[in-house]
Amino acid sequence: MISILIPTYNYNIVKLVTNLHGQCTEQPIDYEILVLDDYSSNKEIKNHNRIINNLDKCRYIESKENRGRTASREHLANEATYNWLLFLDADVMPKYEDFMNRFIENLNKAQLIFGGITYAETKPSADLMLRWKYGHSRESLTVLQRDKTPYLSINSGCFLIEKEPFVSVNKHLAFKSYGLDNLFKQLLEKREVSVLHIDNPVYHLGLEKNTVFIKKSLESVETTILLEKKGLIKSDLRPIQKTYLKSKKYGILPLFRKIITLFEKQLISNFNSKNPSLFLFDLYRLYYYDKLKRNA
Repeated sequence: MISILIPTYNYNIVKLVTNLHGQCTEQPIDYEILVLDDYSSNKEIKNHNRIINNLDKCRYIESKENRGRTASREHLANEATYNWLLFLDADVMPKYEDFMNRFIENLNKAQLIFGGITYAETKPSADLMLRWKYGHSRESLTVLQRDKTPYLSINSGCFLIEKEPFVSVNKHLAFKSYGLDNLFKQLLEKREVSVLHIDNPVYHLGLEKNTVFIKKSLESVETTILLEKKGLIKSDLRPIQKTYLKSKKYGILPLFRKIITLFEKQLISNFNSKNPSLFLFDLYRLYYYDKLKRNA
């Protein structure tokens, strides 16, 4: 019935697997839990994660090379026994004790089922605040909010999908880049994969430090440019692209560049503060997008 598939790298996955295993044993279903370690460098974590092999219907697979999340998911899908694939990132945890049941009772209502992403209410330290605030504001959405943009609202941190549409879409993500979610979403929509949004979120626990999140966000912008060049995504798919096109149309980009250049140091300081501004962060990413477009 369900293959639970979790790619991991240098992350203690035992608590998540134990949680899911406990829920599955309470359900009258066929299941398996497969974890693929993407050639982790931390031997202590790998040794601890091998405990998973002692759990019934669970397997800890160790890759002999680092291939990235997309290739890891493809490997897991090929290893999977069942038609329904539940993908989870290693750094998430179900919010509800009936997490698995909420998915099971919605099987066959759509080809892809997404339960949502959420974040702890307690504010983290300042060096993690940007990622936490971004997650709360942009990713932690209700079912009604997600239904307005059913494909764009999908977060690949946790989703349930039938094997055939996943394999057909994932094979086109042959890049080892950060920010491929947008291509994944567009391909799902292009292939008219049916989507159902439900209330069944996972907590995203692995907050990146501000410096790491800024770097990854800019890498995501670079990936957007790359996908545009290859004609793989529309030029107005993401909000940043739409804002750029409007700014270009009204001729405000030259002035915008001067202002951001003048205050760039202050912006970086804000992003690392206790109260970072997501509005300013959006402007900074737009500035970087515009810079890449001019150099393309």
